Amino acid sequence: MTDTVNRTPGGDWLRCFRPAPGSKTGLVCFPHAGGAASAFRTWPRRLGDGIELYAVQYPGRQDRSGEPHIDDMEVMADAVAAALRPLLDRPLALLGHSMGAAIAYEVAQRLADEPFATCAHLFVSGHPAPDMQRPGTLHESSDTGLIEDVRRLGGIAPEALDNPTLRELFLPTLRADYRLIERYAPTPGTPLRIPVTALCGADDPEMTHAEALAWSRTTSGAFAVRTFPGGHFYLADQEARVVDAVTGALDDVTGRDPAPLHGGRRLAR
Repeated sequence: MTDTVNRTPGGDWLRCFRPAPGSKTGLVCFPHAGGAASAFRTWPRRLGDGIELYAVQYPGRQDRSGEPHIDDMEVMADAVAAALRPLLDRPLALLGHSMGAAIAYEVAQRLADEPFATCAHLFVSGHPAPDMQRPGTLHESSDTGLIEDVRRLGGIAPEALDNPTLRELFLPTLRADYRLIERYAPTPGTPLRIPVTALCGADDPEMTHAEALAWSRTTSGAFAVRTFPGGHFYLADQEARVVDAVTGALDDVTGRDPAPLHGGRRLAR
């Protein structure tokens, strides 16, 4: 198996590290603030042939470094939802970590307006439920303030944080992402009618257990919380267990007709 990056019908927005022709379900993964599609590069090796992973590549990083960052949630979610339209010929599951959890939720709300869209599952990791969203001002702080917050959470190697050249490369992306999530002001949406699972690290300072449980209010469908050892970036150390949990949850739904995202009957294709 190779790590060749494949472009998808979603154009610049999606990366597929291992095509799975004939797969029944697509898993769309949304990176954290400062992150990129490569955060999920190793996940496809653990997925079965029935699931094809697409990682979202936000503008302003890696192979999109020449593009302006997007620091507005409405603009970001609209763009990702539009990029996913060519993939709506089969069920999609959405999974986001930290900032990516909020974006994934907003995209799920937008896909609910697509007449033929179905969603197998929404997985949200390391971020409070929308009605417990915490505003912030770190995006207005000095570079030192941003770096200290990243150091607190982990996720970027200390040697990269201490390297002035590398800091100059990633700080604009980090600041734009912090601006997006800290200014995010969700409005109450129609509850989804799909399974939602909140994933969290047992020692994550960014999401309490109560904030994880609050995601139950975003759906009238099944809800679960899965807790793993570790802090905010528990996904790195617990990758095998997290992927097993995701694929296990999808095994429960991909064998039957997925529910519509919102109320009403699912339209025939």
